[in-house]
Amino acid sequence: MPKKVKPTENGEEEGPVPSKQVKVEAVGGTSTLNFDSPSSLFESLISPIKTETFFKEFWEKKPLLIQREDPALATYYQSLFRLTDLKSLCSQGMYYGRDVNVCRCVNGKKKVLNKDGKVHFLQLRKDFDQKRATIQFHQPQRFKDELWKIQEKLECYFGSLVGSNVYITPAGSQGLPPHYDDVEVFILQLEGEKHWRLYPPTVALAREYSVESEARLGAPMHEFTLKPGDLLYFPRGTIHQADTPPGLAHSTHVTISTYQNNSWGDFLLDTISGLVFDTAKEDVELRSGIPRQLLMQVETTAVARRRLSGFLRTLTERLEGTKELLSSDMKKDFVTHRLPPYYVGDGAQLSTPGGKLPRLDSTVRLQFKDHIILTVGPDENQSDEAQEKMVYIYHSLKNRREIHMMGNEETESHGLRFPLSYVDALKQIWNSSAISVKNLKLTTDKEKEILVLSLWTECLIQVV
Repeated sequence: MPKKVKPTENGEEEGPVPSKQVKVEAVGGTSTLNFDSPSSLFESLISPIKTETFFKEFWEKKPLLIQREDPALATYYQSLFRLTDLKSLCSQGMYYGRDVNVCRCVNGKKKVLNKDGKVHFLQLRKDFDQKRATIQFHQPQRFKDELWKIQEKLECYFGSLVGSNVYITPAGSQGLPPHYDDVEVFILQLEGEKHWRLYPPTVALAREYSVESEARLGAPMHEFTLKPGDLLYFPRGTIHQADTPPGLAHSTHVTISTYQNNSWGDFLLDTISGLVFDTAKEDVELRSGIPRQLLMQVETTAVARRRLSGFLRTLTERLEGTKELLSSDMKKDFVTHRLPPYYVGDGAQLSTPGGKLPRLDSTVRLQFKDHIILTVGPDENQSDEAQEKMVYIYHSLKNRREIHMMGNEETESHGLRFPLSYVDALKQIWNSSAISVKNLKLTTDKEKEILVLSLWTECLIQVV
């Protein structure tokens, strides 16, 4: 029997309360979002479940349903996105396909009902009311400040891009057929009720989206109804479908998703190319040519497999014996495409340095640390073959919120580059709560002043 954990008046958890309706591990309780830090935001999002419990028992393993009877939280969830918000959003210039999809599940298949060009609210509402179509709004954090605030903190917490979609479905209708996704999913029920069915994954921790035939699914492993204020989590690969019960008002929920292409396999692919590049500079065996006609063979020869295995052992030994920063395109891709820090007003603090100008006798500290990454790579401005390594600092302070997670929109990386000899000084700044400029591990005072002035100009440090 699944359990519900009900908080007592003093906030402690009572024992399990039997539930015949809920077929997934579920808890109930009061939760308010705490934006003091990325970890406090996530803790409050999944409250009363503890983060240690979540990552030990649920993350990438099984679904979690948190059912709450908290009017204040339900009201807050409803404020994140409402059906009525679409009218003002459409007036800002939304387009079918890019910003909005209109669809309905018909005979187990997704039927797209998009028009061409610009979205007009009256037509959108007509399709919603008369065709019983689901409205899918892409990446609402581009326009809704509170979702920006939530997702920016979650990107800091997970160290991975966090996207979202809103689904608005009329009563007695279903927008999407049974399917699974390649992302970790958090569902927040905003308006109305949504009936969910979850099925065991056919591909655990799937790396791609796929529609599943309902005839092959069998009985769901979990079935329940979400109400405003409820939260549902399930791992990538979990087959699911959802519909709005007939006779009730429409349903609105937001799907917050993360960890797309963020696996150990992805990290290995990202790391090993730089590792091979560096090792080949020192190991003549890696620079020697492959046997003639090897690429013409139908199968890899036993000799080639043995050589590759030997090279992999060499790379393993080098990796285990180094503390150097490894080149990582994943780092750059993350920081280039993520949300900028949440701010109120014009955001001048993200583009205009403030406070005292740093000097040799100053003490400085890093700011916006969660929005900065440090990596190394070849000098992108050097055209000759013997490219020197540089240390790169990329940040998201100047990223454009309005194109977050939009895929085909052009993005620009922001940051600084320094000679590799600066890496130890940069690590000092990263690992210290505050540090004296004159104590930085650089050869000359001029280098120290150049480093801190460059970081200050990018709004990455402040004088304390």
